Amino acid sequence: MPLFQYTGRTTQGQAVSGEMNATTADTIAAQLNTQGIIPLQIKPAEVKAETKNIFSLLNKKFRQQKPTLDELILFSRQMYTLQHAGVPIIRAMTGLAESTRNFYFKNILIEIIHALEEGRPLSAAMAHYPDVFSSLMISMVQIGENTGHLDVVFLQLSEYLDREKTTRDQVKSALRYPMFVLLAISVAMVIINIFVIPTFAKVFAGFNAELPLPTRILLGVSDFSVQYWWLLSGVAITAFVSFRYFIKTEQGAFKWDHFKIRVPIMGNIILRATLSRFARAFAMTQRAGVPLIQGLVVVSRAVDNRFVEFHIKAMRTGIERGDTLTRTAQSTEMFTPLIIQMLSVGEETGAVDKMLDQVADFYDREVDYDLKNLTSAIEPILIIAIGAMVLVLALGVFLPMWDLIGAAKGH
Repeated sequence: MPLFQYTGRTTQGQAVSGEMNATTADTIAAQLNTQGIIPLQIKPAEVKAETKNIFSLLNKKFRQQKPTLDELILFSRQMYTLQHAGVPIIRAMTGLAESTRNFYFKNILIEIIHALEEGRPLSAAMAHYPDVFSSLMISMVQIGENTGHLDVVFLQLSEYLDREKTTRDQVKSALRYPMFVLLAISVAMVIINIFVIPTFAKVFAGFNAELPLPTRILLGVSDFSVQYWWLLSGVAITAFVSFRYFIKTEQGAFKWDHFKIRVPIMGNIILRATLSRFARAFAMTQRAGVPLIQGLVVVSRAVDNRFVEFHIKAMRTGIERGDTLTRTAQSTEMFTPLIIQMLSVGEETGAVDKMLDQVADFYDREVDYDLKNLTSAIEPILIIAIGAMVLVLALGVFLPMWDLIGAAKGH
């Protein structure tokens, strides 16, 4: 917390001064009054230049560590518990700010406390930090403030974020094995090209015979890699940096997100996980009483996929024209017929939120099943890739030797 310097007088008129940590000067004034001290001046403590420089360096380093999904889940659960127990929001936020270990998140919570003490609502204070709090979280908190059910909103947010974390962990776990295999293949190819094949090239040079085509191709690739490794490295780095820059642009992000859901095997899993996120978030907004069109706008920013976001916004346009939610969802061609039927039932019965929860559960089950079988689906591709690499190396290295042995037997 910030450090303040104060001066004041006791009830007997004796001058006192000192330093105290608190969130605001008003808090210090209140504490001094309880101690029988009349505050005359309260100001932020001056930090020595050396200390300030060190603090700035540390602050710059730690400010990059945005709160993780685990920390946001813990924050939502603690806020639910404290609000449900009737703890005032400023006191609750102060306790959370003191207990968090994330330096960046702690500073944000302190700034939010300042905003609350100035009379601003929690949702408006959170909106100043869009890199930490998503538009979905901000909108849900705003609904909770308007309806007086902020504790329920934080409970729903914690459950939503917990499910989001589970899905991400499952995807990472499923991709870990194939990524390690591909990395191992890449490293093996580099080592073979730069160190192993040049050794065989010296042996083949003593044959004084025409080498087979696979061997000549293998030696040519190896020779090019050894001589122009700097060029290959430069091209790889340039391509990586250009790609990173491209996907940060609006058009690049749209094309990359579209490509991700079209990739064989993984694309369908990513699409259904995204649609599950959409359905669960949309159900949460409908249950909280968010208007339909506003809910679509909020959820479109929460799906974390520009291509799907574009189609969700198209649904909003269709509803503004007077179409039903079912027809607009069907026009996107992203939902299965079963899901369209469930949405239709939800509109007819007035239970869209419950139907959307079932949609999310349906997609979650499919994603869970596909992720469990992802390794089995990718293994044949990896085996073929490794087999092709071994075949090329075997033909390139052993064909000249077989030819030499055959020529020696002929003599």
